[in-house]
Amino acid sequence: MANLMKAQFQRLNNDGTPEGPPLPVMFNPTEYSLTKGAQVAEIAIPGLDSPLLQFVRGQTETMSVDLFFDTTDGGMGDDATSVTSVTDNFYRLVKIERETHAPPICLFTWGGDDFPGNRSYVELANQNRFGFKCIVESIRQRFTLFNTQGVPLRATLSVSLKEYKTLADQVAELDLHSGNRTRSYVVQQRDTLSGIAATLYDDPSQWRAIANANAIDDPLGLTPGQILLVPKIN
Repeated sequence: MANLMKAQFQRLNNDGTPEGPPLPVMFNPTEYSLTKGAQVAEIAIPGLDSPLLQFVRGQTETMSVDLFFDTTDGGMGDDATSVTSVTDNFYRLVKIERETHAPPICLFTWGGDDFPGNRSYVELANQNRFGFKCIVESIRQRFTLFNTQGVPLRATLSVSLKEYKTLADQVAELDLHSGNRTRSYVVQQRDTLSGIAATLYDDPSQWRAIANANAIDDPLGLTPGQILLVPKIN
């Protein structure tokens, strides 16, 4: 069985191209966690047993990983090499850069095409991912071994990452289709038929399709909490 390649961080330019050499992790992590959620709003309707649930938006995917560093191979005497000579390079990933006024965009890779969580499923073929493009949200440094001079020789970095996607990346990845099936919509305060059509069909002029499906004579007379049938359109 082939050895798993080294985990590494690569700084990226705004156009996604590599910036400088990658930062290899000294020891591959034993585990990491990925978290992804969805924000769902509860729409209270008087008289119902429970509120209706309406999807609002997806939440940023996050990754948490512990990285281990050790410089005792070079000895533990007075001339020992501080582990900070290695960890400082990773700590800088959370620092603001003078050119962009923000932390750098990074790509965390480990294992090539076998990167866990790469989403290479048939139904998500347009969302393949072979690394975790991210902003480093936080780094916690814990030093666990020192020589007699107090030089740190071993450290654990607990790193929290947030996935980075541009608007263009998300639009291309989701590949959303226009309304092509019948569904329902719960009217909110200040909703209008044209606004609902713009949201669901990406075309405010399609408000008449919703009005006709719900026998609405007054397009301005919507009531908050009203449930509308949203028909499919060609």
